[in-house]
Amino acid sequence: MKKLIALALLTFTLTGPSLAMDLKELTDAERAQFRAEVRSYLMENPEVIMEAVGQLQKREAEAQAQADFTLVSANADAIFNDGFSYVGGNPEGDFTIVEFMDYRCSYCKKAFPEVEKLIKGDGNIRFIVKEMPILGEQSMLGARFAIATKVVAGDEAYKSMHDALMSFNGDITPTSLKRLAESFGLDPAAITEKMNSPEVTDAIEKTRALADAMQITGTPTFVMQDEMLRGYVPYDQMKAIVKEKRD
Repeated sequence: MKKLIALALLTFTLTGPSLAMDLKELTDAERAQFRAEVRSYLMENPEVIMEAVGQLQKREAEAQAQADFTLVSANADAIFNDGFSYVGGNPEGDFTIVEFMDYRCSYCKKAFPEVEKLIKGDGNIRFIVKEMPILGEQSMLGARFAIATKVVAGDEAYKSMHDALMSFNGDITPTSLKRLAESFGLDPAAITEKMNSPEVTDAIEKTRALADAMQITGTPTFVMQDEMLRGYVPYDQMKAIVKEKRD
């Protein structure tokens, strides 16, 4: 009887509604007996519940991974070749990592030195930054200033500003941004004048539209070749993913 119950539970996990239809065909007495036996079995073997939950979580994760793969494929051109996002690391590298980030995101800041370590240590990774300011006014201010820096002074200046903002723990204000720009020998007035330009606004809006299309709601979110990773990813895991995909 216990093996029968175990089989029934497995069937319920896999088919759910179809088993419920079968149970409706039982008499009230048979249904009551079945429920009593199931309860007794679960009380004696609670690990079965965890096994079923584990199987369900595995299937959900596999389904999410497949859905994300499809989203990356469908939006590949906007992800990897939008024409305005910063491209660093080795622009001719054989492996591409894209990061959707926010300068006020604590997990982006946590990931920052690990991403840098991976890129510098590897030497053959193309790294793309997607400015995705979602954490309030200071996030938007930082993103606009960084993008404007790229427009006014080029990629090298953008990289310096980006790194400084990722490491910056104070409030992002016009004053703090001016000081950062001056520390790199940049013209803060020229950058500030460009912050609200159509070019900067368009870059932010296009990235936001891409994030919506890819169902990205938080930062950091990484795209590593054809795989999307939502949230902070430790250095060792990123390195292992790069190795696995190259192999």
